Formats: sequence, C-alpha cells, structure tokens
Amino acid sequence: MADTDTRTPWITVDELNANGGALAERMGIHFTEATLERVVATMPVEGNTQPYGILHGGASVVLAESVGSMLSVLYAGAGRAAVGMTINAIHHRPASSGTVTATATLIQAGRTTASVAIAISDDEGRRVCSCTLLCQLRDAAPVERR
Repeated sequence: MADTDTRTPWITVDELNANGGALAERMGIHFTEATLERVVATMPVEGNTQPYGILHGGASVVLAESVGSMLSVLYAGAGRAAVGMTINAIHHRPASSGTVTATATLIQAGRTTASVAIAISDDEGRRVCSCTLLCQLRDAAPVERR
C-alpha cells in the first residue's frame, strides 16, 4: 500500500454519524474525521464509566473498534465490509471526566485483511489507551440473521 492513498472516501462523516449503529449512539460516539489515512471520533467519559467513576476499559474498546472498523471499511471500498477479528487494548491511565478522542491509522492493509492502530487520548492529549485491531475485509456485507 502506498503511503498516501489518493482515492476519495466513499462515505462522509455525516453519514457515519447518521448510520453508526445503536451502540455508537448509546455510547455517545461522534465521528469528526474520515479519510483513507485516518478516522477520528470522540466519546464522553460521563455515562461510560465503571463503578470507580473512571472510563470503563470496555468503553475504550468499543470506541477503538468503532473507528478502526470504519477506517478498514473505507479502505476496503464501497460494497465491501470490514468485520473485526481480534482487538488488543493497553490501558495507560484513567479518564474521569471530559471527552476522549480516538484516532485510527492503518498499520497494513491488503485485499482480505486490515490492521489498524488506535490511540485514545483525553482532553489534555494524554494517552489513555492504545489498541490494535485486525479486520477481515469481505466482498459483501454479512447477512442479517433473525
């Protein structure tokens, strides 16, 4: 993959926010940037805390997988899907208020997989969590099962 991809993303930030899914809406995830180089989103700490009043590690992982999956599907292209296969998280420091920001960048991507690095920072720019995500890139979206 070239360092700079000149293709235009096939989905806009507004479309991501309108169609981010029920979990993203419940968590307060808001996409602010979506390019083929990176996807950025914010999430409030309030409402996403564990009993000690700090950001829940699972909430960080939800945010990370949200931005990482979106970057993967943007890379894969229209009519394709990205499905998370594995995610790894290292929690560096607590966040107890404000907003956290996740920035996803591609590590490596090909026709069938994409590896993504996600950095989550607090309002002061301090690293709260580092994640890596591996996505399978599929030729068609998964079939909805009932």
